[in-house]
Amino acid sequence: MMEQYNANRSVALKVDHVSKSFKLPTERAGSLKNAIFNWIRGVRGYRIQEVLKDISFDIEQGEFFGIVGKNGSGKSTLLKLISQIYTPDHGTIETNGKLVPFIELGVGFNPELTGRENVYLNGAMLGFSNDEIDEMYDDIVEFAELGDFMEQKLKNYSSGMQVRLAFSVAIKSQGDILVLDEVLAVGDEAFQKKCQNYFYEAKRKKKTIILVTHSMPDVRRYCDRAMLIQDGHIAQIGDPDDIADAYSASFLPPREVIEAQQQEEAKRHAVAVSDVATLVDGKPQKFLAEGEDFVIQVYFDSDRTMPAKQLFVDVFDGRNVPVLSVPFGNDEVNITEGPHQARFAVKNVLAFGDFRINIALQNDSERITLAENVCRFHIKGFATEVMSVVNPEDTVHITIE
Repeated sequence: MMEQYNANRSVALKVDHVSKSFKLPTERAGSLKNAIFNWIRGVRGYRIQEVLKDISFDIEQGEFFGIVGKNGSGKSTLLKLISQIYTPDHGTIETNGKLVPFIELGVGFNPELTGRENVYLNGAMLGFSNDEIDEMYDDIVEFAELGDFMEQKLKNYSSGMQVRLAFSVAIKSQGDILVLDEVLAVGDEAFQKKCQNYFYEAKRKKKTIILVTHSMPDVRRYCDRAMLIQDGHIAQIGDPDDIADAYSASFLPPREVIEAQQQEEAKRHAVAVSDVATLVDGKPQKFLAEGEDFVIQVYFDSDRTMPAKQLFVDVFDGRNVPVLSVPFGNDEVNITEGPHQARFAVKNVLAFGDFRINIALQNDSERITLAENVCRFHIKGFATEVMSVVNPEDTVHITIE
């Protein structure tokens, strides 16, 4: 699915009908005689591999844009084209602002130079002048937490220290567009949390970031939009949760039969869920701060009168552990035929992480998921205690309209 370019938007990057191929050798001539003989026979000695095929999309200024796909789908090639490491065979790539590529951690670092010298070397390779690096140097050292080691040679650094320095150079570089390839899970746990806070802050400040990753939690957590590449084509582009689901589903066997069975099963139940959202101050919000209370809003339609206690909103964390399960009502509440809205006012005591919501029906004999992964949200603070299960009697107030 291709997204149309809108000239009225403020565009940071525009990729227009870009294609890229490589020559892969199939045999090698050991002598001039063999080379001439192969040429006479019409043996070229290579084959053409088409990596990207007529790719078109654009990224708005201030977007956090994710690119996902299986190995060999063309993601890294696309990033190298965007970073001007490769040139396209066909099509054009236009950028609006200074682009800072960070394709591999530590590329361009010299182990015989000090940490300070490597900052200036790497900054120069990224296109910054000495004056510009002077301005950002203190921020780079502070973020990397390596102030006592900057005059030591890089070869004396641990691998974790090198990663922290390289990553700090990339994210503290004052570019307009930051390009990252599989570099979010760097350093120890404390440094990873520091990086996560940086990306939340970058989202708040509307910095343009392009991320290639295989981590679907990172796509769901950070990205405003995402794109799935399959076999050199854009398969889908849009909401990051939808793209993450599509990427995960691409590793599964065909599900047409299963989905048909589920649809047939759903017809037997009384309730159809149309929309689920998490609200803060009445507005949909996917990113919640630690301790920020919120509302789970569920729109559904019932084709008969039924006990409200049979319907449940179930919340699971990123480990697929249930943290909240609340019935829509008690023995005294019935849901009548027709459309309804249920609102669950939640006192937020959830820990940092990713969460998803299911809507379930509990019959006398079984519990059936009516709507799976209908909403995802993310807690972006860091709780001092990790709570595995939330007590609904203490934390949730329910109303049905």
